[in-house]
Formats: sequence, C-alpha cells, structure tokens
Amino acid sequence: MAVILASQSPRRHELLSRIISDFEVVPADIDEDVKSYFTPMDYVLTMAAQKAAHIAKQYPNDLVIGSDTIVTIDNEILGKPTSREDGFRMLRQLSGRTHKVYTSVVLMKDDQESSATVPATVEFYDLTDEEINRYLDTKEYEDKAGAYGIQEQGALLVKSIQGDYYSIMGLPIATLYRMLPSFDQC
Repeated sequence: MAVILASQSPRRHELLSRIISDFEVVPADIDEDVKSYFTPMDYVLTMAAQKAAHIAKQYPNDLVIGSDTIVTIDNEILGKPTSREDGFRMLRQLSGRTHKVYTSVVLMKDDQESSATVPATVEFYDLTDEEINRYLDTKEYEDKAGAYGIQEQGALLVKSIQGDYYSIMGLPIATLYRMLPSFDQC
C-alpha cells in the first residue's frame, strides 16, 4: 500500500515528510468554488473529502490523504486571492483583527475513511497600507488562503496565534499522526 498526498501544496508536502518518509504526490483537480450554502467548517471538510475521494478512485488500494485550509472572518471564507488587489482587500480586512483558520484532513483507503478539522485563531497587527504592499511585493500571498503564509514573511503580520500552528500552515501533523495507526501499515 502506497501513501498518496492529494495536494500540490509544497507546504503540505514538506509537513507530511516530517511524519511519513515515503509517499507520492498526486494533486486533485476539483471545483473549489465556495457555494453560499456552506458553513466554513462544512466547506473545508467537504473540499478535503472531495480531494481525497477524487484520488482514491484512481488508487483504491492505497491510503489517500486529502487536506484543505481556509481563513474565515465575519463568517466569510477568504480563499486564495484572485489578484494583488484581492490580496490587498483580504489583508486590509484581517488587519488589527482576529480570524479563524480551519484545516481539514481526510484519509481514505478502500471503504475506510477518517477525518478531522483542526481550528486555530490568528490575530493580526494593525497594518499600514505600506506594510500590506511590502508583503504583497513578496508574492507569497498568491496561492494562500487569506492572502498570507504564516511560515514565511507573513509571520511579520501576526500578533498572536491560538491553536495548532501547523494547521495554519496547511496540515495539522500531530492530528494526522494520530489518525494514521487506524490504517494498516502506517
């Protein structure tokens, strides 16, 4: 049985390698548009499950790990920004405020499935337009939910966190590590 990460995220690849030495990466190409009927927690779990299910169909005898991360504020899901202007809007919205980050992980193999959603709370400093633009100049925001990555220069925007740091990065490795023993060879 192989282990397959259903994600193209370099951060998830890096984090998974801390607990599993041998795995394949097979990105799942699914529709990630946010539908208005989703609550943030429903959305993030559904996306992780759809990623895992999409790849599990192709590799039914292997363990597939799907994951998704979202940033929410005022019950709005902030996905990946579509442009620099969208990234600026998101960071302005997060400035000086506290927001939630949710990461869901779904494991699938044959007819076995396990899932978890790990929340974290992040507080941003009050950001000036200059600070936001300086961060946007790094281009780190381009593929990140909420337009920032905490593990890089985005750490300079963060006043405090409460919860699992790795969930904010995109893969709650301690939770995942505890889920793995229920799947035979892990």
